Amino acid sequence: MKKVFILGSTGSIGVNTLNVIRRFPEKFQIAGLTANSNIELLEKQFREFQPAVLVVGKKTEAEKLRNNLNGSCEVLESQKGLIDATKNSEYDILVSSLVGFAGLSPTIEGIKRGKRIALANKETLVVAGELITKLAEEYKAEIIPVDSEHSAIFQCIIGEKIEEIEKLIITASGGPFFNHKKEELKNVTVKEALCHPNWKMGNKITIDSASLMNKGLEVIEAHWLFGFNKEKIEVVIHPQSIIHSMVEFVDGSIKAQMSMPDMKLPIQYALSFPERIKSEFVETKLAKIKNLSFFEPDINKFECIKLAFDVMEQGGTNPCVLNASNEVAVAKFLEGKINFLQIPVVIEESLNNIKNHKSPDIETIYECDRQTRMFAEKLF
Repeated sequence: MKKVFILGSTGSIGVNTLNVIRRFPEKFQIAGLTANSNIELLEKQFREFQPAVLVVGKKTEAEKLRNNLNGSCEVLESQKGLIDATKNSEYDILVSSLVGFAGLSPTIEGIKRGKRIALANKETLVVAGELITKLAEEYKAEIIPVDSEHSAIFQCIIGEKIEEIEKLIITASGGPFFNHKKEELKNVTVKEALCHPNWKMGNKITIDSASLMNKGLEVIEAHWLFGFNKEKIEVVIHPQSIIHSMVEFVDGSIKAQMSMPDMKLPIQYALSFPERIKSEFVETKLAKIKNLSFFEPDINKFECIKLAFDVMEQGGTNPCVLNASNEVAVAKFLEGKINFLQIPVVIEESLNNIKNHKSPDIETIYECDRQTRMFAEKLF
């Protein structure tokens, strides 16, 4: 029986993780759950899974939960509560699925305890990849990717010699604007950008998919997860989202991980690895799919990919700048303050104006994040 602590249990990854755990009650038990503001769903999850601790975003919400639950579990609040819970609770696996920079510190606490990290929070490795990988090695913590693309690569390289790998090929659906011309993107609406063709995700992640920044973040994440440089990572548009990623070997062969798009599959694999558990979440009928197609991404239209590749090569705190400015830009777009094509402009301006610090410690990363957000907020 493995005890699982979920950071972000009311988001799409968190909800799907609970769907997996609900299917295998003899294998997994919930140790803790967190949510920012959706305390109604969090309370419902608590009553079903009975974890020892809950964490919410604000003091008022924590007090409301304590009253509703009559002291039946510990309720903590804010970033401090996240850190305290991951530092002190009893668990075997930490599912890191908070959106954005907020997931970094609690994930570090799990790493320092030598836990398995089922990582769905791209930003943890994007903003602090060098630090995270050093800590994971020092404390002997496992980092198992939950993103379908990195889970696919992880599955493809098991049993293979790293020196025989020629290239990692990360697939992208292309998002809702794959067939749009660049000039058309200036006037797309928030509603249009949130209509992903294959996946149902939160707003921020869906906008990242529309701009292909999600692929940019995944490129940086793959660099730190698997140790490959810019020349050995490629992005390919695959609209069907059946092949989740591929690995090319020096002899020219390519290994791919395929399934119908369903996040429960990579979540289940991250929880059960190295075991594969029989389940009925996904059924893939190749004859019904019929066609699989692939295209090169247009980096002139989707500038965020090029920015991410450049930043990965530059290293230091520039990935932190990329991430923070993108979060601000996406929020501005969702609020109607900027148009879709201004998202990469905010990012590039931030990269040009915020100093890059090499081999940063955690304090430098936090300060860089703060400065970038202040700068990006003033643009447009």
